[in-house]
Amino acid sequence: MLTTEKIYYSIRETEQETGVPATTLRYWEKQFEQLSPRKDGHGNRYYTREEQELIKRIKYIRDELHITRIEAIRKELKANGKHSDERQAALDILLRVKEELCEIRKMIK
Repeated sequence: MLTTEKIYYSIRETEQETGVPATTLRYWEKQFEQLSPRKDGHGNRYYTREEQELIKRIKYIRDELHITRIEAIRKELKANGKHSDERQAALDILLRVKEELCEIRKMIK
C-alpha cells in the first residue's frame, strides 16, 4: 500500500501536530518571517511539513532552552543552533520511543 503525505496541513492539524495553540501560531507568523503559511481565499492557513518542523523548533527553543524573548529566539534560529538541533533530534527520538512503548504496553494488556 502506497502512503502519500499531505503537502499542506490546516491550522487545526498543525496545532495538534505541534502542540502550539492556533492563537500562538498566528502571533508567531508576525514574529518569524520564515513562518508564512499559505492562505486560501477565506483566510484559512495551510502549513507545510517544513513549517510544522520550524514551529516545533521554536517551541523547543522557548520551552526547553528557556529562551523566551522573540529576538533571542530569532537569533537562535539564524545561528542555526547546532546545540538546539541536536537536543531537538534527541527529544524527537525519545518521544517516538515513548509512543512505541505505550503501543506495546497496550498490546500486552
